[in-house]
Amino acid sequence: MAAATLSRIGLAGLAVMGQNLALNVAEKGFPISVYNRTASRVDETLERAKEEGNLPLRGFNDPKDFVLSIQKPRAVIILVKAGAPVDQTISTLSDFLEPGDCIVDGGNEWYENTERRAKQAAQKGLLYLGMGVSGGEEGARKGPSLMPGGTRAAYDYIHDVVTKVAAQVDDGPCVTYVGEGGSGNFVKMVHNGIEYGDMQLISEAYDVLKHVGGLSNEELTEAFADWNRGELESFLIEITADIFTVKDEFGSGELVDKILDKTGMKGTGKWTVQQAAELSVAAPTIAASLDCRYLSGLKDERQAAAQIFQDAGLESSFSPVVNKKQLVDDVRKALYASKICSYAQGMNLLRAKSTEKGWNLNLGELARIWKGGCIIRAVFLDRIKKAYERNSQLPNLMVDPEFAREMVERQAAWRRVVNMAIEAGISTPGMNASLAYFDTYRRGRLPANLVQAQRDLFGAHTYERIDRSGAFHTEWTKIARQNKATSKAFN
Repeated sequence: MAAATLSRIGLAGLAVMGQNLALNVAEKGFPISVYNRTASRVDETLERAKEEGNLPLRGFNDPKDFVLSIQKPRAVIILVKAGAPVDQTISTLSDFLEPGDCIVDGGNEWYENTERRAKQAAQKGLLYLGMGVSGGEEGARKGPSLMPGGTRAAYDYIHDVVTKVAAQVDDGPCVTYVGEGGSGNFVKMVHNGIEYGDMQLISEAYDVLKHVGGLSNEELTEAFADWNRGELESFLIEITADIFTVKDEFGSGELVDKILDKTGMKGTGKWTVQQAAELSVAAPTIAASLDCRYLSGLKDERQAAAQIFQDAGLESSFSPVVNKKQLVDDVRKALYASKICSYAQGMNLLRAKSTEKGWNLNLGELARIWKGGCIIRAVFLDRIKKAYERNSQLPNLMVDPEFAREMVERQAAWRRVVNMAIEAGISTPGMNASLAYFDTYRRGRLPANLVQAQRDLFGAHTYERIDRSGAFHTEWTKIARQNKATSKAFN
C-alpha cells in the first residue's frame, strides 16, 4: 500500500463510543482506519462518515488489512468492553503489529490490568497507553476529556491527534499526559467516583426541594436553571434543569416522575471506594453515593418495608412552614459545600495513589482537563485548578483559603438543610457524609482518644499521649477494679 494512502491512526471497536470518537478524529483532518469484528458496525460508521461530509475514514473487517493501513509507527486505539474483550482484541491485532507500534486502550479498565498489558506489550516491543475517555456519546463526537497514562513515548505518538480531538477550553485542550503505568485509568476511575458523588448530591437536593419544599417540576426547572448561572454552573446541573421539562409521551405529567427509582452502575464507583479503603483515604461522600445505588436496587424490599413501618405506626408528622425562596437558596449552598467535600476526597485519593506509585500526578492539571468534555465539567473546576496552583502541596481542598471561606459562609444553610431533611425523614446521606467530613476534619481534637483507650484495654494495642512521646500501655481493667474496690472500702 502506498505511503500516501496510509491512515494517521487506527481505532478498533465501533460501539457508540468508538464510532463517535473515530468520526471526531476524522473530522479534525486525521485520516483514520477503523476495525470491528461485526461488519455491520463498520458499514454503519462508513455511512456516517459519508453523510457527515465524506470524512477521511476507512473501514476494515480483516485485522491484518486494518493494521497494515496505518502509517508507522502505528497507533491503534481500542474501544471495547473492559476485561477479556480487550485482551482478545490485543491478541488479534498484535499478530500484525511491529516493534515500536503503540496500543491505546480507551475503555474504563482496572488500572492494574493496564499495567499487566503494558508489560506484556513491552515483551513484544510494543508501547502501551491506558487512556480514560469521558463525556459519553456526545463528548466522544464533539470533544471528550482524555486522560492518557503509560509510556511517555506512546503519548508523543498521538499528541497531535488527541490535542485536536479533545474538548477545548479557555486554557487549552482537555487532555494531558497523566503519568506512568495505569495512572490514566486510575484518574478516570476517580473521576467517575466523583461523578457518583455529584449525581447523588444533586438527587438529594431535588428530593429536599420536592418533598420538603413542595416544588413542582416547573419550579425545579427554574431553580436548577438559575443555579446553572452561578457557582454551580456545570453539565450535570444544566441537564437536570432540562430533565424536569420533558413530558411523558405515554401519559400526563413529566417523564422524570414515571422513571423507576433503581440506579444502575458499571463498577468504577465501587473501585473508587475500594481504593480509598486500601489507601486509608476517607471518601464518605463517594461511599454514601455507592451505598445509595445498592439500596435503590432493593425496590421490592423498600416497598415492603415502607408498608411494615407504616403498619407499625410510623407517620410523617413533620410539616414545616417553608419559605420556598429561602429553601432553594439554602439547598444551593448546601449542595455547593457538599461538592467541595466530594472533590476534596477524590483529589486526596489521587494524591495518595500518586505517592504510592510514584506517578507524580499534577492535581491542578487534572482539574483543568475536567473543565470541558467530561461529565463532571464545571466552572467550579477552574477554581480547583487555581487552588492547586497556589499550593501544589495543599493537604485538602477545603483548607485552600478561598474554599475555606466559602465553606464557613455556607455552613449555616448546610446545617439547616440537613436538619430539616432529618426531621422530615428524607434521607440525604451524601450531604450528611459531606457535613460530617467537614466537621471531623476541622476539629483539632476528636473522640479517637477513647477509641484508642478501648483498643489498648481489650487488645493491648498501646496508645500515644499528648504530653509526652512514646507508646504506652495501661492495665485498664486491673486499675478500674482496684478503684472500685477502694471506693467500696471508703463507702
